[in-house]
Amino acid sequence: MFEEYSDMLTVDEVAEILGVGKNSAYEIFRSGEMDCFMLKGKWKIPKQALIDYIHKKAYQK
Repeated sequence: MFEEYSDMLTVDEVAEILGVGKNSAYEIFRSGEMDCFMLKGKWKIPKQALIDYIHKKAYQK
């Protein structure tokens, strides 16, 4: 899944994949719903964290 992306995603890539704006992506990061972190003032999102987030949301009732 998402082979065209590197193992560490950018905010723009996550927003594109989820089909949301950057502000919505930032809200997800700050909420703690997705395992990601800040490094030197930039969000770092492991690709597996995005995949886990999508699976969690897809099967959430």
